[in-house]
Order: sequence, then structure tokens, then C-alpha cells
Amino acid sequence: MIKQIDKDHQRFRQIVKGAIRKDLKKYMSHSELIGKKGKNLVSIPVPQIEIPKFRYGPKQTGGVGQGKGQPGSPVGAAPNAQGAGQAGNAPGDHLLEVEITLEELVAILADELELPRIQPKGKSAVVAEKHKYSSIRRVGPESLRHFKRTYREALRRQISSRSYDPQNPVVVPIRDDKRYRSWKTVPLPETNAVVFYLMDVSGSMGAAQKEIVRTESFWINTWLKANYRGVTTRYIVHDAAAHEVEEETFFNLRESGGTMISSAYKLASQIVQREYDPQDWNIYFFQFSDGDNWGETDTEECMALLKENLVPVANLFAYGQVWSAYGSGAYIEAMKEHFGEAENVVLSEIDNKEQIYDSIKTFLGKGL
Repeated sequence: MIKQIDKDHQRFRQIVKGAIRKDLKKYMSHSELIGKKGKNLVSIPVPQIEIPKFRYGPKQTGGVGQGKGQPGSPVGAAPNAQGAGQAGNAPGDHLLEVEITLEELVAILADELELPRIQPKGKSAVVAEKHKYSSIRRVGPESLRHFKRTYREALRRQISSRSYDPQNPVVVPIRDDKRYRSWKTVPLPETNAVVFYLMDVSGSMGAAQKEIVRTESFWINTWLKANYRGVTTRYIVHDAAAHEVEEETFFNLRESGGTMISSAYKLASQIVQREYDPQDWNIYFFQFSDGDNWGETDTEECMALLKENLVPVANLFAYGQVWSAYGSGAYIEAMKEHFGEAENVVLSEIDNKEQIYDSIKTFLGKGL
């Protein structure tokens, strides 16, 4: 029987999900949400009207009805205080922090963006084991005692020994009657994915552009982790040269230098060939740039590297071009020319934070 408080809690959760679903596009464009992410929970600010309540202050500090005063004096007003304006008639806009699991957030994300389920390819090496209770034995801890099997054995013994009385159907197990659940260790193959994030950190990519990349990457990671038991992330930054870095460095590295996108492609290709067999790994690439590159020669080399090394092994290669006042934006045109018809290549132009929602839907809509 479900308690009333459980019903109220379930109803509250439905209200919270409805509020999140209604404003999902707004939440997806704000990076504050990422800073409130725990291991399995995300804290989301939901608008609400706060119910008035008493708030008690320290004793002996004065207050209403204490100290000197004159009849008719306004309560709580300072002496000779002058009003600063007319009274308002609109309620305050308060925020309630509610926690929602990443699984619930992903379900809302999938429903609202109409994302198809990803179909993983291949199997990685066995990386985990689990215990499966599949048999019964005569010895074991009492916590694993099988009640029905123990009762049946005791009943069978009493009937066969003619000690069972139908008028007084008491069944008392003895030591030999007890049966216990037993387990065996089985291998648990896990389908894994590796996600490469590649970002231009040259002089034309400023803090605003990197904030868009950071926010979009959070949602991409959240979705992929819901589809794979294990997700490995690798971060590559480049200006005229490419380097692999940690996640914190990836989003906080100061911009400088020129741009050679081919350096990032070469490094990503080397890592894949060395560590991730495409037969066993689901490989995703998410590249972000403002579209600037050093000359047509490097762009041509990039197209060759994509065709030969990266696109053939990728479940998905996604290129997001972030608008910048200092970037030419020409690179996406080369991508359209060479990969406009490719099944596993998607392109997105992100002019501002409000377009993150549509960009993610473009990236993940194929469900590769």
C-alpha cells in the first residue's frame, strides 16, 4: 500500500519534470546547471512562490512591541523614513533548487529532442563481473536462505515421517531442511564508447565561444553515458599545434596563436590507432571551431585526413562552428562540399547560446 507521502512525492516529481520539460531549451543554454552537477544528480532552479513563514531572530534584540514608540507609528519603519516609491502588486520571483537524477534528465532530453536510441557496435574487452544467483545448495549464510525451498523440504520430511498434522499444520524446519541461494560469477561484457572533443584555442576563440562549447559538451556527454556502460573522453586543443589536455584545461586554456586544424586531426588519428580498435569501440568526434584555418593548403589536408583516417572509423563526426567576430567561418563550407552527403557526419552552426538546443538536436538526431 502506497503511503500518502509517497503519492505526494511522486506528484511533486511529476510537477518538477513538467517544469523542466517546459523550459528545457532555457536550461540547456545556461552553464550554471553544469556547476551544480553531482555524481548522479543535477540541481535545477525551478521558479515557485514561497509560502510565508515566521522567522525567529535572536532574543533580547528588540522588535515588534518592544521598546519606545508612539501610537500610530508604522511597524518596522525607521524614524522619519521616507517612502522610495509606490507599492508593487506583483509577486516576487523565487527559485527552488530541486535535484533530479541524470537518468531522469536524459529521459526528458530524449523526449523533447525526439532523439533515437543509439545502436552500439562491437564489444570491448570484459571489464566487469557480476554475481548471478542461479542455484540452490544446502549450506550458506542465513541471509541467503531460500524460504520456499526450505519450507518445502521440511513439509516433505514431516509428511514422509507421518509427523505432519493437517489439523495443526505446523511446519518446523530442521538443519537438514534448510536450503540457500547460491551464485556464480559471470563475465559482464560492456559496450564502451570513446568521445573525442577537439577545439580551436587560437586567438579568435574567446571566453564566450568556449562557454558554448562547454555547455554543449555537458549535454552530449550526458546523452552518451545513458547509452553506454562506459564512456571515455579525450580532449584535444589546437592552435597551430595540437595537444591532448585534461578536461579542466580544455575549457580554461587561454587563447593565442594561429590555426592549423590538421594538427588536431593527426593527433586524434594517432590516439585511435594506438588505443581504440574500431571493431571494439564506438568512436565519436565532436569538433568546435570558429571556422578559421591557416590557408587552403591546410584545409585540403584536413579533408584528406577526415576521409582516410577519422570518418571511416567514427560512429559520428560532428563539427560545430561557433560564431566569432574574428573568425572567417569558411571551414564549414569545405565540410559541406566534401561531407554534405555522408551518413555519419553532421554539421552545425552555433551563433549564440540560445542555439545550443538546436545544435544538440542536429548532432544527436541520427542516433549513430
